[in-house]
Amino acid sequence: MELRDSNHQQRFPRRAVRWQLKTRELTFDRIPLLMGIVNVTPDSFSDGGRFLDPQAAIAQALQLVADGADILDIGGESARPNSEPVSASEELRRVLPVIEGVVAATKVPVSIDTSKAIVAQTALAAGAEIVNDITALNGDPGMLNLLHETGAGVCVMHMQGTPQTMQDNPTYGDVVRDIEQFLGDRLKDLVEAGIVGACICLDPGIGFGKTYQHNLTLMANCWQFHSLGCPLVVGHSRKGFLGKLLGDSTADRAVATAGAALSLARQGVQIVRIHDVQVVREALLAFEATGGIDVS
Repeated sequence: MELRDSNHQQRFPRRAVRWQLKTRELTFDRIPLLMGIVNVTPDSFSDGGRFLDPQAAIAQALQLVADGADILDIGGESARPNSEPVSASEELRRVLPVIEGVVAATKVPVSIDTSKAIVAQTALAAGAEIVNDITALNGDPGMLNLLHETGAGVCVMHMQGTPQTMQDNPTYGDVVRDIEQFLGDRLKDLVEAGIVGACICLDPGIGFGKTYQHNLTLMANCWQFHSLGCPLVVGHSRKGFLGKLLGDSTADRAVATAGAALSLARQGVQIVRIHDVQVVREALLAFEATGGIDVS
């Protein structure tokens, strides 16, 4: 693991403290907000098939809220390595009843995890507040106009390649600098296209076209992305690099996910995207109460 500056807690670039969504604003304090994952898919890497039934997915979403989720990220297309794409109609068939049920049952903001404009548009009309796009709005030209018109929050992620190719041979000159450059350039392009900067959140894309060492280096240096001026969301939950770190690819990775979340909290990351909300929330509360977080 490479940590570029051991004194980074005292050398933070100024952190973003707000994120504008479609109809509301999120504010950030010392503890990261928790984005709970609801995969309405048969093939997601960790929980594929468990919540394919809409009622099961709604129940899971509400359980995550009870566990402390601040945002719910609902997705109907897996982005695991070598996953197969699905049609927009199938994606909507999976997610729309879940979004409608969740919006009717809780005030926690909903994010739609999609790269298709028609899916995003339908989800926003059903009450979603955020579009989480793994292609950084490059996958569908209709996304730019949709986000400009609706003023929804948007999460822009870095990915090298596609889900089908991203793990073939991930290569960087300097993984932190290269991704910082990509996100900075994309942020500039989106603002020039009319998307309000305050609506944009950035994601370095842990596991999306990165090796084990790339992932560890990024996790240790997420603080550097604060210089871009946007909130950060990091999705490391249960991912394969944690299994490799533990020396057991079949291990339950919930505790490792929580441990890594403490590092992200220490670096001032505003949002962590996770499956195990209760475990991570309790770890963060204890970490803060015992002096582990200092993002001044």
